[in-house]
Amino acid sequence: MSWLYEPESGANDLDETDVRVRPNPKGNKPRTKIRPDTKDAPTGMILGVDLGRYRVLLDVEARVVDATMGKEMRKAGAVVGDHVALAGDLSDTVGALARVVRVEPRSSLLRRSADDSDQVERVIVANATQMLIVTAIANPEPRTRLIDRYLAAAFDAGLQPILCITKVDLADPAEFLANFDGLSIPVVLNRSDEPSIDELRVLLKNQRTVAVGHSGVGKSTLVNALVPDADRATGIVNEVTGRGRHTSSSVRAIRLPEDFGDAWVIDTPGVRSFGLGHVKPENILKSFEDLYAVIETCPRDCSHLSDAPDCALDAHITKAAATDSPDEKFARRVDSLRRLMSSLSTAGKTDD
Repeated sequence: MSWLYEPESGANDLDETDVRVRPNPKGNKPRTKIRPDTKDAPTGMILGVDLGRYRVLLDVEARVVDATMGKEMRKAGAVVGDHVALAGDLSDTVGALARVVRVEPRSSLLRRSADDSDQVERVIVANATQMLIVTAIANPEPRTRLIDRYLAAAFDAGLQPILCITKVDLADPAEFLANFDGLSIPVVLNRSDEPSIDELRVLLKNQRTVAVGHSGVGKSTLVNALVPDADRATGIVNEVTGRGRHTSSSVRAIRLPEDFGDAWVIDTPGVRSFGLGHVKPENILKSFEDLYAVIETCPRDCSHLSDAPDCALDAHITKAAATDSPDEKFARRVDSLRRLMSSLSTAGKTDD
């Protein structure tokens, strides 16, 4: 008796060619590239992003739902401030998860790169209208170069910059503010012991404002003063290093109280550097409309910096200085422009 398989008498031996598979008509249909129409899909605004999950405030129902990025949208991505269309489960059921199926056209994009030599940009916030640049006059010391970089990014994105100086009870901000005389931007002063929001209420009303600043300057404290129930974590400055601790760990959009109108503040984590590898110099130049007409007469490829030969800006200043009424404001504006332009060519340097 053999333990090997032997076919019975008259039967055929079987191999893999004898296997018959019953066809599945449904499974054999080719995948269609046609996607459901999302034209009338519910829309909302992204308030925050955490580990690939989006917190979205629905426009119509004014409630928050969780969503993930639809497969066809993963390459495009979305950020806080984006208006998106949703599909899927929009219920209040625990564990319900909708899908982002469309990102609406953006009115603005605030971006930064890892450093000045990196052309890969990172989008921080979409659809903001203003940038609130928060810096302390002391503890920690203000960093002019970092402020310049914020301003350059704001002008590049088409945002109106606002400079907020905190802790003015610790030092006089006059000398520091002289650096920005030529920019004609709003300036708000705030004390560390008694934050005031009266001036900010006027500036932030009916606006979508992204708040940026170095760690430890009091940005989160200011946000908490604007929105008491925001509960943004605050920290202290290290006495040895003079540096603050990161207290805001993620970008978050917070609706301001009703007396601000339809207004939002978008709080961002504190940073110690702000790469401008993506910024185009012409976008900064266009923000100085009064200088732009003069610049048009400059030689081709003029950098417009102080060492640029035959720059029309210098010629204009020299001509005005020879008159009985030199244009001091124009000279200050040129100085501000050149400082911002030079911030684009400081690859490898720190922002201190």
